[in-house]
Amino acid sequence: MKRAGILAVLFSIAASGGLGWWIGARRATNDTPSGATPQAAAPQARKVLYYRNAMGLPDTSPVPKKDPMGMDYVPVYADDAPAAPQARKVLYYRNAMGLPDTSPVPKKDPMGMDYVPVYAEDAPAAPGTVVISPEKIQRLGVRTQATERRVLDEQLRASGSIAVDETRRHVIAPRFEGWIERLYANQTGALVRRGAPLADVYSPELISAQNEYLIAQRALRALAASDPQAKQGMQALADAALSRLQNWGIGSGQLARLRAGEVRRLLTLSAPVDGVVLDKPAIEGMRFMPGEKILELADLSQVWLLADVPTLEASRVELGQSVVFTSPALPGRTFSGAVAFVYPTIDQAARTIRLRVVLDNSDGTLRPNLYGNVMVSAKDSEAVLAVPTSAVLDSGRRRIVLVALAEGRFEPREVDVGRHDETYIEITRGLADGDVVVVAANFLIDAESNLRAALSGLGPHAAHGDSKAAPERDPDPAAKPKAPETDKPPAHSGHGG
Repeated sequence: MKRAGILAVLFSIAASGGLGWWIGARRATNDTPSGATPQAAAPQARKVLYYRNAMGLPDTSPVPKKDPMGMDYVPVYADDAPAAPQARKVLYYRNAMGLPDTSPVPKKDPMGMDYVPVYAEDAPAAPGTVVISPEKIQRLGVRTQATERRVLDEQLRASGSIAVDETRRHVIAPRFEGWIERLYANQTGALVRRGAPLADVYSPELISAQNEYLIAQRALRALAASDPQAKQGMQALADAALSRLQNWGIGSGQLARLRAGEVRRLLTLSAPVDGVVLDKPAIEGMRFMPGEKILELADLSQVWLLADVPTLEASRVELGQSVVFTSPALPGRTFSGAVAFVYPTIDQAARTIRLRVVLDNSDGTLRPNLYGNVMVSAKDSEAVLAVPTSAVLDSGRRRIVLVALAEGRFEPREVDVGRHDETYIEITRGLADGDVVVVAANFLIDAESNLRAALSGLGPHAAHGDSKAAPERDPDPAAKPKAPETDKPPAHSGHGG
């Protein structure tokens, strides 16, 4: 009786709970608006690419299928399919048996075996090769460029200054003793014209010579024609006095007045050329001796440009090269000329050689000691093998370029350089036509890799540009000769007992 009551109570509770659940579900369904999405949405259907064999056999099907054993093929969905492998770059094909034979295209050996492809990422790095990952290459901004033959636009820069043309300097130094009565060119830098008076000088010797000439002329006229010997002596005296005046530099005009019988107390010294007074040691009233300089003149219608070039650039200098001179003191002005002379000596202190260029200065713009910049252009030359100047790493003792071998592999190669211009430099040894070199970020490659270790791995031939040369190897240790045995007993490390 008790058992039956307990069962009845349980049944009633379950019935009431199930009834409540059914009523709540119906209410939720009825409360949902028409066209509204339920809170728990059904999962979206996955896209099936194909169906594969359940046992892993290489068999697929585009539609559901069963294998001969009745097992269903397993669907492969789009989000589970493995990504297709990227094509690998083949560098070359090697002999399958390890023989030293390669081929750029697929090939078979005499036994019919296929050559094995060697991929870029699997190729072993040769000794002395720098290896950088493609990600780092892209991050560093590495740029490469092939070598090419081109005519270098060589321009040599130097400093220079304007100097007086030494062939156009004149010194006024009388050949007789006297005094300066009046000085017309009495200022340094004064402009004088040819034939203009410079100074009036008094000289007792000059007056004595003039009087001797006039006395001889009067004696010639007074002597009778019957005494030819005396007349000949007087003529010789007159000629001697005239020659002395001419040797002293007396002008033809003053000599003409002397022949007319006029003796002048003062002699006027005239300017021999157009020019300026560079030096004026003379002062009015001063006494001068024979050969003493009283004035120095210079013709500045043509001047010299003296340029100092470093001795390292001496081999690039030739006669006839065009030169352009500019100066900060003359903005916008350029003066052109050609190399007229190369001095045979070297300035020991500055380690420079000097060039001379003749410049026209008709307007007087170029003044002595004017400082400026000199640009020397080389003559036309033949095309040479050249690379951008940024491709050369100069350590002071040697010059290195990085040659791109394959993707991510660079070979440091020692080169010799020659001439250069603003952007390119000549390579005389170490590279060939078509070699690809790094022109940007080569310093970063040096920082990202142990370039010094790569350089130390270069063999004696590879260091000179032979990339095929193998590094030197130590001989077989087993082949080394053994040290000769001796009959001496071994030394004891301990103390003798």
